[in-house]
Amino acid sequence: MTANPKMVNQAFPIKEISYEEAMELSHFGAKVIYPLTIQPAMKKNIPIQIKNTFYPTDPGTLIFISNKSTNISQPVTGISGIQNLALLTLEGSGMIGIPGYSKRLFEALSREKINVIFITQSSSEHSITTGIHEMDVIKAKTVIDSEFSQEIYQKYIDPLKIEKDLCIIAVVGDNMKNLHGTSGKMFSSLGRNSINVRAIAQGSTEKNISAVIQKKDFKKALNTLHEAFFERPPKQINLFICGVGKVGSKLLEQIDQQKNYLLEELKLQMRIIGLSNSKKMYFDNNNGINLSQWKYNLNKNGLKMNIYSFMEKVWKFNLRNSLFVDNTASEEMAMTYEKFLQNGIGVITCNKIACSSDYDHYKRLKTLSRHFKAPFLFETNVGASLPVISTLNDLINSGDKIKKIEAVLSGSLNFIFNHFIGEKSFLEVVKEAQSKGYTEPDPRIDLSGLDVMRKILILARECGSPLELNDIINNSFLPKSCSTVISIENFYQELHQYRDYFSEIRKKSEKKKRRLRFIARYENGIASIGLESIKQSHPFYQLEGKDNMVLYNTYRYDEQPLIIRGAGAGAEVTASGVFSDIIKATK
Repeated sequence: MTANPKMVNQAFPIKEISYEEAMELSHFGAKVIYPLTIQPAMKKNIPIQIKNTFYPTDPGTLIFISNKSTNISQPVTGISGIQNLALLTLEGSGMIGIPGYSKRLFEALSREKINVIFITQSSSEHSITTGIHEMDVIKAKTVIDSEFSQEIYQKYIDPLKIEKDLCIIAVVGDNMKNLHGTSGKMFSSLGRNSINVRAIAQGSTEKNISAVIQKKDFKKALNTLHEAFFERPPKQINLFICGVGKVGSKLLEQIDQQKNYLLEELKLQMRIIGLSNSKKMYFDNNNGINLSQWKYNLNKNGLKMNIYSFMEKVWKFNLRNSLFVDNTASEEMAMTYEKFLQNGIGVITCNKIACSSDYDHYKRLKTLSRHFKAPFLFETNVGASLPVISTLNDLINSGDKIKKIEAVLSGSLNFIFNHFIGEKSFLEVVKEAQSKGYTEPDPRIDLSGLDVMRKILILARECGSPLELNDIINNSFLPKSCSTVISIENFYQELHQYRDYFSEIRKKSEKKKRRLRFIARYENGIASIGLESIKQSHPFYQLEGKDNMVLYNTYRYDEQPLIIRGAGAGAEVTASGVFSDIIKATK
């Protein structure tokens, strides 16, 4: 088999394999063949046919002397590994240029019948590292410390260093020497999935590349390398989703609707491994959660939700190509992003709290994303599914400079002021916007300007400005008492009490033949938000419904700004923006 089928579901039988490849795989844990049984047949050049007892009519695997140098389409024949490994490192400046250390080390281990699985030595001769079975560690330390007691006493070398809880992964193939980039592909695949390599060895025959990694990553590494070398698309993506309310449920619906397209056109197989709401969490690591029954399973079979328990499940599964998706507005959830990124798990979020928290935290998340090669995407923080952040980044990355940003960034507020006409009271329009799902669960966040403050802050930071939230100038249109009430119900009472005040704001604007727009601005390092009465000549005047609009004035877009316009609120468009970020993160 190309790998252990108990560890890798996609493993498949190898049709043909050379004696040397079979020996290498058996040395590194492939248990079908015992190396000593191959040697007599190998000497006489007798082919060996390996068959499956339960499926005797299957072709099985043919082991024979072969020359694969003419076929380099598949450089790797199989992947194997050994668990419960320990590394022993003998090092010290006294070893440099002095012969005999290696001989004494291996003779000492040999006397105690300790099998050496792995050997690597630094070119400076400063250290020698060997891998042995973990059960032999105590015996090995005793014999090596005894053998080199004099050198250790004189501080020519250090006491033996021991690392446990390791394993070794080996990719094997006769054709690896004929194809450049095999080792690069191996280590980049491991790196993308945050699998740290502790030691590396490769023989001069180039039939085997071995890497020592942490034991907890063994299954993940096998699957990662099998996907890299053997599996043709689709690529399996494992999603852990928190928040299945309006946005989250729409996201699941969209993923379910698009699964065939993703599979056929983008070669992506998306599996939902974990789901949670504020009360319960549910996981299925076998085939992924059935999206036609997710509500039932979450409610009936779900465990009590705790974000730390949720994270522990993610770490325990330790799956390749994992992404964490946050559809909540929870501060506690936003504070978990560091842990996910540090574990090489990408974060996709429509939760604005993390990116609008203190600047140092925002920068740290961006740094962790780069360092651990884990995507951190938050396009929906500003304009739902509109490409506001990605366009800004494209402008900056291509060398353009941002002079000014003017934006209507709240689809909910734009809906409110577009419908605040005729005999409707301000309170009625606010309640209508909330019922349609255009506002935050707490509409005070929208009407206070806090939501827009967070959005313009994120854009300013993406421009390179180290602004904090309290640096944003908020020209609030709400009476002061509306900002101090405790509950949403009391807030609505205040809006009703000030109905004449809001009506007067509207009438003044209508009298000048203008329209009310809640606008965010960023220029010369200063950001502000506020309600303005807009002339007919301004692009914002024509905004309809819940649309957002962003104007980027740059050195390249100087006379006429670059304009982005579209729906900026609603569960469906926000979910589609999250979905788009998920797809981007898979590339």
